[in-house]
Amino acid sequence: MSEMNGRVDDLNRNIILIGYRSAGKTAVGSRLAERLGLPFYDTDNLICRRKGKSVSEIVAEMGWAGFRKEERIVIKSLTFVTGCVIALGGGAVMNPLNLEALKARGVFIWLDAAPGVIVERMEKDAATAAQRPPLSEADSLGETAAMLKEREPVYRLLANHRIDTTGRGVDEVVDEISGLIQEKNLLL
Repeated sequence: MSEMNGRVDDLNRNIILIGYRSAGKTAVGSRLAERLGLPFYDTDNLICRRKGKSVSEIVAEMGWAGFRKEERIVIKSLTFVTGCVIALGGGAVMNPLNLEALKARGVFIWLDAAPGVIVERMEKDAATAAQRPPLSEADSLGETAAMLKEREPVYRLLANHRIDTTGRGVDEVVDEISGLIQEKNLLL
C-alpha cells in the first residue's frame, strides 16, 4: 500500500463499517476517510438524500420494508466503487444481497459497544429522533438488547475485525483502524 501525506492511493478495496446504531460508524467513518483522503459514503445519509426525507419520514411513509428496499438500491450503487470508506446502516447486514454486493471489494470492521452505551449515545444525539426511529415497541434498552441478540451473530460472521468503541473517542478508534490498515495491508 502506498501512503503519501495520509492519503492512501491505488486501492482495490473499501473499508466497510458495520455495527448497531450509535456504535460510531458515521463519526468514525467520516474522520477515517478524511484522514486517509478517501471518499466517505454513509448509506443512511445516501438514502435520505435520494428520497429527500429523513429516515423517520421514510419509515413513516413506506415502513421498514420500504426503507430496506431503498437501502438495497443505495448499496447496490456502491458495489462498483473502490478506495472508499462506507458506513452501513445497522440492519443492512441482515440482507444477504447487500453482503454479496460488498464482500468482494470490502474489508468489514465491526464497531461494537455495550447496549447501555448505545442507548446513552442515542439519548444524547439530537438527530436520533429523525435518523433512528424505533425498530420495535420495546423501550430503548430492551429494543437495543433484542436487536443486538439478532444481529450480533451476523456482525461476528461478517467482520474481518471487531473494535469495541465503549469508552473510546472517535480519534482513538480511527487510530486503531489506521493501524490495522497499515499493519495488515487491508486495502490491497
